[in-house]
Amino acid sequence: MPAYEYQCDACGNRFEQRQKMSDPAMDSCPGCGGAVKRLISGGAGVISKGGGSSSTESGSNCCLGGAPCCGEGGGCGGGQFCHQ
Repeated sequence: MPAYEYQCDACGNRFEQRQKMSDPAMDSCPGCGGAVKRLISGGAGVISKGGGSSSTESGSNCCLGGAPCCGEGGGCGGGQFCHQ
């Protein structure tokens, strides 16, 4: 169940609420009862499950597109780049 972040317009209270995606958004602050708005957050990131090829499974230290494995300029762990 995802956690949504809210902020109260009246008192400024910021809080998280675990809700089903199908649940309606909260409309009142649990502290003062004022109106709240749901904030947009960055999310939890990408979770990869299952098979497939990855840089760690293949033994290489690169990623697709010719970019360094860590996304930084110098490359990682020897600076290997993909050949695709």
